[in-house]
Order: sequence, then structure tokens, then C-alpha cells
Amino acid sequence: MRQLVYNAVTCVDCLDTLVSYHRHDYKVCQCENQTMVDGGLDYIRYGGKDMNKVVHHAVYADDDFEKVRQYATRGSRGKDGLQPLTYIAIKDMDDDYLQAVVDYGDADWHIDLIKKEIKYRANEKM
Repeated sequence: MRQLVYNAVTCVDCLDTLVSYHRHDYKVCQCENQTMVDGGLDYIRYGGKDMNKVVHHAVYADDDFEKVRQYATRGSRGKDGLQPLTYIAIKDMDDDYLQAVVDYGDADWHIDLIKKEIKYRANEKM
């Protein structure tokens, strides 16, 4: 089974893009179509009153890494753990942050992506 790293929808009516980051992270736009997404990285569920106005976006861990690194994220509450939760794409994480994720641990598939990013950056510097 392919590992999902990005699960989002765009509502064609209001142009909102809604990202579901974790299981049961249900999001819905406020326009008449009520475009919705759910499931985070565990399952895909999306819809709207008119499905012709819903565009689903999915990125998987085995997609081209140039694409994956733009969409795979990590949630963070800052170095002190007291900041509001934000999500940052692995391409935007600094080197210390990447290494901290490897040291701290996470799901195997996520650690694999972080290690790919570290290797990718090392190859880019050559």
C-alpha cells in the first residue's frame, strides 16, 4: 500500500485549498459547495455538493522526490514546544531541524523521507 504524504482538495467555487494533516482532520470550505477533505495521511475522504467543483490533490512517498519534498510536512510547536501548531514542508526545514527529527524518531516512512532530504541537500551542494 502506498504511503500518502499530502491529502488536500481545492474548491473550484471559492478557490480554498484545504489540507487534512492527520486522521479525522476534517476540513470544509465555507462556500455553497461545502467542499471537504478528511483522513490526513491515513485515508482519503473528500467531497462536496457538486463533485465537479472539487479537485483532489494527493502526493505519495514513492512519487518523484522533487514533488514529495514540497508537500511532505512535519508538525511543529517550535523549539520550546509552546508555539501554535504549524506544518512545514521538509524542503523548508533547516538542517538542524531535519537531524533533530531523525534523532527524535517518527514513523519509519517519515524518517526515510527526512533522510532522503538530507542526502538530496548533500548532493545539491556538490
